[in-house]
Amino acid sequence: MRVDVFTLVPHAFAWLTEQRPLAGVLGEELELRLFSYRDTTPLRGGQVDDEPYGGGAGMVLRVDVVAAALDAAYGGTPPGRVIALTPQGRPLTQAVVEELAAEDELTLLSSRFEGFDERIVAHLASDAISIGPYVLSNGELPAMVLLDAVARRLPGALAEGSGELESFSAELGGRLEYPHFTRPPEFRGWAVPDVLLSGDHARIDAWRRDHVR
Repeated sequence: MRVDVFTLVPHAFAWLTEQRPLAGVLGEELELRLFSYRDTTPLRGGQVDDEPYGGGAGMVLRVDVVAAALDAAYGGTPPGRVIALTPQGRPLTQAVVEELAAEDELTLLSSRFEGFDERIVAHLASDAISIGPYVLSNGELPAMVLLDAVARRLPGALAEGSGELESFSAELGGRLEYPHFTRPPEFRGWAVPDVLLSGDHARIDAWRRDHVR
């Protein structure tokens, strides 16, 4: 799988590439390419955004800047899905993550929250995704969230079988997984359920099924 991220701050992704699960699949199951809008902007001085027509607070990423970046990278139509990360997009759910993880190529367009010229979303992107109904100053964060969620669904990212009974998985009916406990068995009077200490795996499995949330 190849993921191309177009961003104002490519170096912001450096820490993420050093962490699992992303680090475990880079160069094998995942090829990650980072593109700076400033490298290909047709404007002077590395400018990429402008004041919106009609006035208002904040700056907006220009459509000609994004078009130039896409043209430089692909020389035409991008080969895969182009996703604008914007609050007007469809919510990022585990089902959407599974859908995207099945793609061969993805292009992610990041910008400051609500910071796209509308023509980018309407004409240059083929999809739009929101990571939640809240305001962020840094447009790279939604791209990182989506990238991490997709990377962990690629082969080899997780220990075998460890992702099958996670929260929101199909096996759990899209619900939250059961509670987890570890040592010590009692702390400040808070005890681990006896069944989990029993060693009876059939009873433990039944308890876990009953406590899926």
